[in-house]
Amino acid sequence: QVQLEESGGGLVQSGGSLRLFCAASGRGSTYALGWFRQAPGKEREFVASITWSGTNIAYADSVKGRFTISRDNAKNTVYLQMNSLKPEDTAVYHCNSRPVWDYSKNYRGLEYWGQGTQVTVAS
Repeated sequence: QVQLEESGGGLVQSGGSLRLFCAASGRGSTYALGWFRQAPGKEREFVASITWSGTNIAYADSVKGRFTISRDNAKNTVYLQMNSLKPEDTAVYHCNSRPVWDYSKNYRGLEYWGQGTQVTVAS
């Protein structure tokens, strides 16, 4: 089992920044970690992911150049630095953990989810 707890969400003005945190505990210290988001009335969508070593990173096109994912394995924490936020970034952001770095849409393997943290970007 892997437990994931997100924090750092909140209300910010358009153009502002927020930093999300996801603390992982339990098994899976070498798992890949990722962020997804779900806006009201929309499907959950991939945002970013990172391997345990940090060597491989991927972003959704919609956040490239604005968001940065990183991790501190000593603290079992993954971060999502979000800059130049837009109203369309408003969503509940969920942390995700997988034993393999596979964030393709067809992935059907083991994974764990956090409860999510709300990010609201006001125009």
